[in-house]
This record gives sequence, C-alpha cells and structure tokens, in this order.
Amino acid sequence: MIRGIRGAITVDRNEEQLIIQATERLLETLINENSIEPDHVASVFISVTEDIDAAFPAKGLRTFDGWTYVPVMCMREIPVPGALSLCIRIMLHVNTNIEQKNIQHVYLEQAEVLRPDLITKEVSQ
Repeated sequence: MIRGIRGAITVDRNEEQLIIQATERLLETLINENSIEPDHVASVFISVTEDIDAAFPAKGLRTFDGWTYVPVMCMREIPVPGALSLCIRIMLHVNTNIEQKNIQHVYLEQAEVLRPDLITKEVSQ
C-alpha cells in the first residue's frame, strides 16, 4: 500500500540556509516518526509558498544517507490570499503497512495552524 505522509514547516526568512535546515528538520522528524526507509519511498513532493525562492528545499533531502535515488519534485503552492507565508510542505509517497489512521503527519513552527487536528503530541527537535 502506498500512503501519503504530510508535513509542513515555516521559516523566518527567505534564506538558503534556513530553507535547507528547516527541510532537514521536517524530513528527519517525518522519517523518525514513521520509521521510513528510503527504499520504501516512491516519491517526494515539496512545495513552497511564493515568498520562498532562495533555495530548492530538495537540497535538504539529499543530505540524508540512502536518499540519493528517491525521486523528488519541488513546486509552488497556489497563492491563496491570506494563506500561511514562508511555508515548506512535504508529501512523501511511502510503501507501508501502517494504517492510514496511524500515520504520523508532522506540522512544525507556524505550520501547526494548517492541521491542528493532526497535532497529537509534541514532536522532539
């Protein structure tokens, strides 16, 4: 079964280092919370709001061992008026036996407002 695992995080400023670090933090948390192995990942979509253009967040994923061959695509979010700014969103498509209700979606920093219904516990940094 392929499951979608979602996550999002915000950055304070549109700076390359902040974008890469935030992406790494979010991915590390998603990987740890869901026990994800790179060989089980079909693909990764990473989107950013239109105010993020200083770096490709996919560079953050490439720092993880074993993730070299995982297909990744970066894209822009729809610029809906009033939407959360400076936000990086990730969708992992993972082959897993975990039931949908037991998937741990991760929302960090200001992105917690996107899905407060999925924030069930404090995620460690």
